[in-house]
Amino acid sequence: MKEHKGKDKMDVLHMNAGNGETSYAKNSILQKKVMLKAQPLLEDTLNDMYNEDFPKCFKIADLGCSSGPNTLFVISEIINTIHGLCQQNNSKPPEFQVYLNDLPDNDFNTIFKSLPVFYEKLKKSRGEELSPCFVSGSPGSFYDRLFPTSSLHFVHSSYSVHWLSKVPERLDNNKGNIIYMTKTSNFHVFEAYLKQFQNDFSTFLRLRSEEIIPGGRMVLTFRGRSTADPTSKDSPTLNEILQESLLNMVAEGLIEEAQVDSFNLPIYAPYKDEVKAIIHKEASFTLDRLDTFEVDWDSRDKDDDKHYIFDKQTSGENVARWSRAIWEPILANHFGETVIDELFARFAKHVAEHLSAEKAKIFSIVISLRKK
Repeated sequence: MKEHKGKDKMDVLHMNAGNGETSYAKNSILQKKVMLKAQPLLEDTLNDMYNEDFPKCFKIADLGCSSGPNTLFVISEIINTIHGLCQQNNSKPPEFQVYLNDLPDNDFNTIFKSLPVFYEKLKKSRGEELSPCFVSGSPGSFYDRLFPTSSLHFVHSSYSVHWLSKVPERLDNNKGNIIYMTKTSNFHVFEAYLKQFQNDFSTFLRLRSEEIIPGGRMVLTFRGRSTADPTSKDSPTLNEILQESLLNMVAEGLIEEAQVDSFNLPIYAPYKDEVKAIIHKEASFTLDRLDTFEVDWDSRDKDDDKHYIFDKQTSGENVARWSRAIWEPILANHFGETVIDELFARFAKHVAEHLSAEKAKIFSIVISLRKK
């Protein structure tokens, strides 16, 4: 089989576009649950900002916004929270300038088409007290400057900062592994990924410090792990299942082993102490608060529903759908589009077997930062 040659990985770091069955827009319930889990810290941060009074025009940037219903959900929550705070204090709400950022290949068209409905919902919820809201797109990498100096009051990002600017260098000794660390990876692989995250997150903080006003805030939510051990089950398990599915296809001659050996995802799930150390060393921001939480792999799983019946096949398919919405562009670019259906059919079966043996969770970190 001839090896598929695709674009550079950074050119395909976007979710599945549109509103089809495999799109991110239709398969982002898990990310919605993550946003809801992080919402208390988001609201507390905005509430704390009120002591400094809101400006006439409150400027918000959502970095790594992707597309679909989640993109405007968090913006609605921010606007409604600020309106509520102003109402409590009998003050006039500010106008809002919202910048939605993601890489240029993100499906901005779907976002823009949904804006009339978004504005209408805001009018219905806020009524006559609604202040003007202006939404625009800001394509580009958040590892570069995106906005003018001292122009932003608030920056939000959910499940984006764990994506690296590039795959770390010198991963030749990571053959057979598709992510920064699995139980069979050499420790130098982990060190390479940690170093890349340290460099990238430091760059992210430095650039945002130039764009945010003194005293401005950031709330960031990202994948993490609960222990310092990089081989803990928090982070690599889903990636190991993806690896297993790929290697099954290698064994059957459907893809070449060299393709798997040369594939590494540009993603890193840090431990909370690693995050704290980078923030302290970069020194542009004060860490006001750091919380952690977990969500089920299967976002439709209902622990509190006594009538909910676990079905491993359905859960495996649910996890495969949201995983495909995230991973398909980068996998199709490397392995070719023809293998994707078969790959995720196998992936769903492997996930189902894993979930029938144990309840699996995704560990997340959410932080609130204040610009010095």
